[in-house]
Amino acid sequence: MSLLVVGLSHRSAPVSVLERAALSQDAQIKLLQDTVAAEPAAEAALLATCNRIELYADVDKFHAGVGELSTLLAQHSGVGLDELTPYLYVHYEDRAVHHLFSVACGLDSMVVGEGQVIGQIKDSLALAQDLHSAGRLLNDLFQQGLRVGKRAHSETGIDRAGQSLVTFGLQQLAGGRAGVPVESWAAGKKALVIGAGSMSSLAAATLARLGVAEIVVANRTPDRAERLAQIINENSENSRYEGSDGYEGGATSVAARAVPMESVPFELTRADIAVSCTGATGLVLTAGTIAAAVEGRVPADEAGPFPRTTAQGGVRAVLPPTSLGTDDNCPLDLSAAQAGQAVQESAGFSVMGEAAVAGMDAATLEQHAAWVDNGTVDRRDTARRTPDDDRELIAALALTAAALGRIPERRRPEAMVGVPRPAPVLSLLDLAMPRDVDAAAHRLAGVRLVDIESLAEASADAPMAADVDQVRRIVADEVAAFGAAQRAAHITPTVVALRAMAADVVAGEIARLDGRLPGLDDKHRAEITQTMRRVVDKLLHAPTVRVKQLAAEPGGAGYADALRTLFDLDQETVASVSRAGGDDRNTENENAENRGRS
Repeated sequence: MSLLVVGLSHRSAPVSVLERAALSQDAQIKLLQDTVAAEPAAEAALLATCNRIELYADVDKFHAGVGELSTLLAQHSGVGLDELTPYLYVHYEDRAVHHLFSVACGLDSMVVGEGQVIGQIKDSLALAQDLHSAGRLLNDLFQQGLRVGKRAHSETGIDRAGQSLVTFGLQQLAGGRAGVPVESWAAGKKALVIGAGSMSSLAAATLARLGVAEIVVANRTPDRAERLAQIINENSENSRYEGSDGYEGGATSVAARAVPMESVPFELTRADIAVSCTGATGLVLTAGTIAAAVEGRVPADEAGPFPRTTAQGGVRAVLPPTSLGTDDNCPLDLSAAQAGQAVQESAGFSVMGEAAVAGMDAATLEQHAAWVDNGTVDRRDTARRTPDDDRELIAALALTAAALGRIPERRRPEAMVGVPRPAPVLSLLDLAMPRDVDAAAHRLAGVRLVDIESLAEASADAPMAADVDQVRRIVADEVAAFGAAQRAAHITPTVVALRAMAADVVAGEIARLDGRLPGLDDKHRAEITQTMRRVVDKLLHAPTVRVKQLAAEPGGAGYADALRTLFDLDQETVASVSRAGGDDRNTENENAENRGRS
């Protein structure tokens, strides 16, 4: 049996593909169950995070294993195999071990050195154990991966090379204001955290440490939101917040409360920062909702029911209603369009722009296009022109072309004047996969959005710390140690079977001695039995120790076969020892203790 991993990550696939391939919790469970039910795989574990999906398995055939695991990933992700295959990577044996250990240390993370992946690996192992899909190999692999990750963070300064995805995202948001330090940028702000899972909890803790004044938690399960808010309030009583990502805030007092998901649109009108990381399969925040939230920040007494903010942040009079949505059968929702009209107009768009059609499906857009084409067109200017006018214009152009050799430009292109965008009043951090926040929010004035895609672009140029080389050496050493341990464990059942055969020989000879010497007293019989066992142990000790050492070296797998051949060991006996799990290790430990006492 051999270790195989098939997967895709932010390094091999665009975010759009990762987003479509994201697996729900139910899909993860079904994928693991189907993997161990497949013929090539005996064990399976799945590492699914916001920027990677990796299926680990213990397979007996490499090519069949790659084909089966790739097919299962495509089936359960909903992305066709032909489309998914170009983005898949495959690691086998030692390369698979090296990959997981690198992931555990944060070397393969979007933000190098981030430590959150250790918890994600722990969760993956727990799921595989609960489903009984992880056997000895994957249990050993993931448990040692956790130890390697913790060792890297404790023995090196890898934490200085990067930080959590949350902190990195907040840094990107703060960086939008001329390099303002993230602590100064966050201090005193009001934050909204959507979701109450591990990533959302990390976001809340980070925001509290950075000194925000208020944290509102929204979640579909109210109890989890209440619990997270309670933890934040309890921690705010401490004078300092310290974290693994290198930030240390001063004395803080954070007020936290929980709200239902239905309150999110209103809370957005109050929030300066919103972090979203849920398990939803659809959008949690649409462009229309965000635009309305930005619009709603203008005090009601400063404008009418639809205040219009300018690029300079001022308020201008309400524009008269347009004909959009007033004619029969127009598919656009006028109220939704007007909600986003002000923001779009301040960026140079009319109500016919992005805000009007944000979130609209393709069928509705086609209906709108057909409605526009069939609508009434003002042809007054066209009616004033006559065929004689057109003939005169064409004749004049022909004469000019004949004289100049070309048709002159009637109007030179005017230089494009950039429309200034207002400073963001709402900063959004989307850490979900698939995305929680509509990507159209990137184009909304007054909004700054950082999502997984923009984080991937920003992290590509992040500097590498010198400690990364030290972590790589740790990974290389641990991979060698794991391989040696697995090769040694491969021969252990054969050694146990050999010792069991020797014990049977001793027992048989003692029985023969009892038949020949029926009058032998118990004291002498026990002494003879102990002597025979000691002789057998001494004869087998050096060969079994040496064969384990040789088997631990690369290419040492053949020593188990040689041992079985030399001592004519029954293959089924060896196989039964392998199926027994950890009993062989306990037996070996007991034999070692007996030899020591002897």
